[in-house]
Amino acid sequence: MTDKNLKAIGIIPARYASTRFPGKPLVDIAGKTMIQRVYEQASKTKSLSKVVVATDDDRIAGEVTNFGGEFIFTSSDHQSGTDRCAEVIETLTGYDIVINIQGDEPFIEPAQIDLLTSCFTEEKVQLATLIKSIQSQESVYNPNSPKVVIDVNGRALYFSRSPIPFIRNGEPGVWAEKHQFYKHIGIYGYRTEALKAITQLPPSSLEIAESLEQLRWIENGFYIQTKVTDLETVAIDTPEDLLKLNNLLDALKHE
Repeated sequence: MTDKNLKAIGIIPARYASTRFPGKPLVDIAGKTMIQRVYEQASKTKSLSKVVVATDDDRIAGEVTNFGGEFIFTSSDHQSGTDRCAEVIETLTGYDIVINIQGDEPFIEPAQIDLLTSCFTEEKVQLATLIKSIQSQESVYNPNSPKVVIDVNGRALYFSRSPIPFIRNGEPGVWAEKHQFYKHIGIYGYRTEALKAITQLPPSSLEIAESLEQLRWIENGFYIQTKVTDLETVAIDTPEDLLKLNNLLDALKHE
């Protein structure tokens, strides 16, 4: 536990009808489904009292039952994992902190989840996420890798798909050498009341512009605490990502 008075739940949103990769939670990775691997990794944490899969699909629910996990059915109308988490806590009450664990990171490190949960030892923290320092020039300019700028206390000031900040006196090719950039690691934590509040907000102009839901929260005045992690896991967004991962695992077996 982060604090003897705080109770945290880990929720893994999982849907079958992914646009880029239908059935993704059920794909096989070295003998186990992706959803089982995520669930098992999350269950190794010290900070979570409970782990549950939130899904709208019978096939995913059946798989979770098969490997001995817990699930809860949620609406198929949700636009994000955040919305799915909010529905869960309407049913599973009594939790102070909710950790939204990405269902497409089969090797997520339990230490990352514990680090994120530790943000809530400070009462002022409503929402939290993880960030990682950027070392490569490529990541700075990659729009699929959102960047974040923070204040001196680690509070997120802004998230963007563009390189932020702009380096006034540096050629674009060397920006990573001129400033410490941070990339966003997509795992979120929420105080329960904050989670309920942010899911009642309409999409904001910044969110729509960048297609980043956390900008809705910032735009409405919510405090997002960050912590820096040195760890980064592999996310499976497409069938090509899965092929690369399985090829890597095969190669490691034969070393």
